[in-house]
Order: sequence, then structure tokens, then C-alpha cells
Amino acid sequence: MPKDMDVVKRAKVIEWLKTEVLDQVSRLFKAMWEGSTARIGDCLASLMMSSYILGRRLGVSYRELDDLLIDKLRRHRKEGHQLEDWYQDISALEEHMRKR
Repeated sequence: MPKDMDVVKRAKVIEWLKTEVLDQVSRLFKAMWEGSTARIGDCLASLMMSSYILGRRLGVSYRELDDLLIDKLRRHRKEGHQLEDWYQDISALEEHMRKR
């Protein structure tokens, strides 16, 4: 495949993944409105999958993305993020990520 065709293909894939992220957010909101726990889980999983793959296409490895998430969680926990203060969500997710 000629190099210029590969660049076009890569750009199209990135644009497609961006629309996938938006589509999954929309589907998530609809599932939340309907109260469908199964659909909410499916939409969240699809959103995470699209985000990871988009990151990879943009040069961020899956491992690097995991490490960046753990660092962000650590910072939020130390800074006293409201979700941590109220529900300990930040430390729970940080612990989950570390055990993976």
C-alpha cells in the first residue's frame, strides 16, 4: 500500500473511532434514561474499548493508558476528590487497576 494511502486510512480510522466514542456516550445516556442495567454495562464496555483503541491509534499504548489512569487516580485521591471523600470511588478504582 502506498504511504499516502496508509496515512489516509489511519486518519479515517481515527475519525471513525471518534464517532464511535460519541455514539457510545449517546447510547449510554439513552440506556440510563431507560434504566437498563445490562445496556448501561454494554455501553460502558464499548466506550472503554473504543477509548483504548483510539488511544492506541493516537500512539498511547494500552499499558501507558493504564499507567496514566492510575497516576490520575492517585492524584485525585491525594487531592481529596469529592467522589473519594463521599464514596471512596477513586481508591476503589485505583485498587482494582493495580490488581489487574
